Amino acid sequence: MASKPSPSKTPKKANLNDPHAIKHVLDETVTEIVTSQGYAEDVRLSNIKLLIGVIIIAIALAAQFYPKKFPANRDFLIVCIILYVIFNGLLQLIIYTKEKNAILFTYPPTGSFNSTGLVVSSKLPRFSDTYTLTVASSDPKSVSAHASVQLAKSVAEWFTRDGVLVEGYFWKDVVDLINDYAKNGRKTK
Repeated sequence: MASKPSPSKTPKKANLNDPHAIKHVLDETVTEIVTSQGYAEDVRLSNIKLLIGVIIIAIALAAQFYPKKFPANRDFLIVCIILYVIFNGLLQLIIYTKEKNAILFTYPPTGSFNSTGLVVSSKLPRFSDTYTLTVASSDPKSVSAHASVQLAKSVAEWFTRDGVLVEGYFWKDVVDLINDYAKNGRKTK
């Protein structure tokens, strides 16, 4: 788990006037760092969201291209609208309750005694330069769950004036945060 920092060869650049671009560059880099530390990405939640999205699209297409014209297809359209609202509500519920600010879900590292992966989430509030990165257990009720750890720093510490990410500094901070999480011990009740 203690691999040396190995930033990418091509510099990553962001428009410093665009907080979304800054957050995107940092989030992508966090994903690279965490997966390089032996954590495999868990894409089950993303796959469920994609499946629900495909169902929503299929419902919309069925309503649009149903062979009968209105008013003969009135009952079919009502069913489609109800299903559309239900599946959209389900998708929003998953995003609100499970995903929150998460940028990455992982499995436990291979060869580890830990039975829970990580949930890595980030925040960069509007009109703020403080990027907050949180590492927590993907199953907080697990016996092997650790207490969550957090890093909050100004993005100015990781970017040059030209908007180039100084990956070495950022890499070190994220690896230190992951190591702090691993050392943190079990979560107290």
